[in-house]
Amino acid sequence: MATSKLLRNLVLILGDQLSPEISSLTVSDRDLDLVCMCEVTAEATYVKHHKKKIILLFSAMRHFADELRGLGWRVAYTRLDDPQNAGSFSGEMDRAIVAHRPQRIIVTAPGEWRVLNEMQTWEERLGLPVDFVPDTRFICSDVEFKNWARGRKQFRMEYFYRAMRRKTQLLMEGDQPTGGVWNLDHDNRKRAKAGLFMPQAAHFRQDATTRDVVALVKDRFADHFGDAEPFWFAVTRVDAEAAFDRFVDVGLAQFGDYQDAMLTDERFLYHSVTSMYLNCGLLDPLTMCRKVEIAYRAGRVPLNAAEGYIRQVIGWREYVRGIYWLKMPEYAASNELNHTRELPDFYWTGDTKMACVAAAVMQTKEDAYAHHIQRLMVTGNFALLAGVSPHALHEWYLAVYADAYEWVELPNTIGMSQFADGGLLASKPYAASGAYINRMSNYCGGCAYRVKARTGPAACPFNTLYWHFIARHTPQLNTNPRMAQMVRTYEKFSEEEKTLIAKSASAFLATLKPSAVWP
Repeated sequence: MATSKLLRNLVLILGDQLSPEISSLTVSDRDLDLVCMCEVTAEATYVKHHKKKIILLFSAMRHFADELRGLGWRVAYTRLDDPQNAGSFSGEMDRAIVAHRPQRIIVTAPGEWRVLNEMQTWEERLGLPVDFVPDTRFICSDVEFKNWARGRKQFRMEYFYRAMRRKTQLLMEGDQPTGGVWNLDHDNRKRAKAGLFMPQAAHFRQDATTRDVVALVKDRFADHFGDAEPFWFAVTRVDAEAAFDRFVDVGLAQFGDYQDAMLTDERFLYHSVTSMYLNCGLLDPLTMCRKVEIAYRAGRVPLNAAEGYIRQVIGWREYVRGIYWLKMPEYAASNELNHTRELPDFYWTGDTKMACVAAAVMQTKEDAYAHHIQRLMVTGNFALLAGVSPHALHEWYLAVYADAYEWVELPNTIGMSQFADGGLLASKPYAASGAYINRMSNYCGGCAYRVKARTGPAACPFNTLYWHFIARHTPQLNTNPRMAQMVRTYEKFSEEEKTLIAKSASAFLATLKPSAVWP
């Protein structure tokens, strides 16, 4: 690791900071400072991340190190299989300080509270300054979000999103939204039908660097969830940008209409499948959104598609990050509904007769990907209805998806999916019966359960558990304007029907086995 050239500062780049414009580099000098990057076991195993996620990050990190060298930076890079690898960020910083004797450490503020908490001990322990530079890749700074949130008892993404539209001027005509409406989500709920042209996500061939990482991960992380191969993700900025450009050309036009749809054997539909590149720094959010706006202005895509995509990036993504940093670390322990059930084994194996759950889990196992409705309204909805511990579900989502980092995944799980924050983030629990899944997918046609049955062993578990959920949480739901009607509907059921629901739910829940394999 030693360097003979004059060294001023050590610039630490993390695996989700793979951008040449990252703030730690913009405040540094390539002639005087040394970039430090390291693959460490601790970051791959604090939850047992999907093999494809580890391959993506390690390969992208190695390619990024080469990109930086091509730009004139000196880079000290520690591979996972380096015999001297200390296995953690702190251990690697100990080694780097001894080897290079820098005056200070510079790092863009990490995206996860856990990592920041560790790094905040370094200045005292290492005996030299540690400068945290704000992450300027996000549109809304932590301070800006705190100012927006001040005095609000409840946060609503819609109002935050409007502020971000005004700030970025995306799809704006002066101070008013293009088309006269801020949000076109009501136009984005069409059910897809088999036979539509479905563009496939961009696939990329492995180069020698990626092949080395695949072999390493298969050897070192054999007991982790997920399939290592086929590995087809982009691992360079050029390929990530090509993947997004392809989506804009062939998928975006119908993304709006069908973004909530689910189809057996059509894993990607019209989704971009680029969030894993965005969240690790290979793509820039504003650049992506401007390309989408250009496509709309050129008449190549409808407004509902452009607005729907931009809302996800500058609205929801920024919103959940703001809540994360506003409310952590206490937010992670939120459990307003007091759900404590262990995560069922089929979240790891896919071994369930529920066709929708099996499809989502097996796709996740194979691709480290499922789109937002599969996550929210299938695996998340089931966990909510079954009373699964929100923390257990959070750790599962964090482990299994290639785009999952705690700042984005935790609020989505705790706040939106599980309503565990009591309504701080979302206005209602995202609870739904089998009717919703049947309306938005073709899963139910091949399922062992009857989607229209509410009770009995053949009834769709989502139906039975939905009404069981309403019954269990009537006091809380009765005060929610968006759920009170469902409480009133349940209260009109006969006592016999209520008893059958309780018995059917209890019988089904008794069949759930907690995981015996995965942590």
